[in-house]
Amino acid sequence: MVNFVIMRRYEDTYKQKGLRRQLVDSIRQKGITDENVLAAIGNIPRHFFLDTAFESIAYEDRAFPIGEGQTISQPYTVAYQSQLLEIKPYEKVLEIGTGSAYQACVLAELKANVFTIERQKKLFELVKQFQFKSKYPNLRFFYGDGYEGLSSYAPFDKILVTAAAPQIPEKLLQQLKIGGKMVIPVGGQDVQRMLRITKVSDTEFDQELFDNFTFVPMLAGKR
Repeated sequence: MVNFVIMRRYEDTYKQKGLRRQLVDSIRQKGITDENVLAAIGNIPRHFFLDTAFESIAYEDRAFPIGEGQTISQPYTVAYQSQLLEIKPYEKVLEIGTGSAYQACVLAELKANVFTIERQKKLFELVKQFQFKSKYPNLRFFYGDGYEGLSSYAPFDKILVTAAAPQIPEKLLQQLKIGGKMVIPVGGQDVQRMLRITKVSDTEFDQELFDNFTFVPMLAGKR
């Protein structure tokens, strides 16, 4: 497991930019078609979000540990969820599970106004010290329980959950705007189904089913 004290290097070389272009090509071949999402993945130095021990493999399309039992998601998964959200500039987006902040920065790169919650105090404190986040004034970080959302900032145009929920959290549905969408992986520990839920009215929701994924579990409370 990676130590909480993560060593970072903020240098983006021609080699790393080239590896990012290859990564973008690979996730395009896997079915990602939203060019804005692909451009966001291409613009963000993923190695900035990882310990220097992972620098040489940062652009492999897989998850890596970031400490506290959490991971930075596979780039394809980040792109997949971002594409399902159908982000428009200046929409208000709630992200549940900041983790490394990579997904949050992808949303911010798409020009969303991002509110992201992390329940792990150590990861939250680490992200607060992360220099790269200063690039995005449209990105705000909160320490709290993802199941509770951020009612004082609701309603949200979009909600993204980046952990496996055993069921759809009712409080998050309440914090969606009418016409808003939530993307969330729902299921047991081994595999989850990606869902996109559209709020039709205060009491009606449309639900679409997509592919299976494996995420770390969504836990209640904060620590």
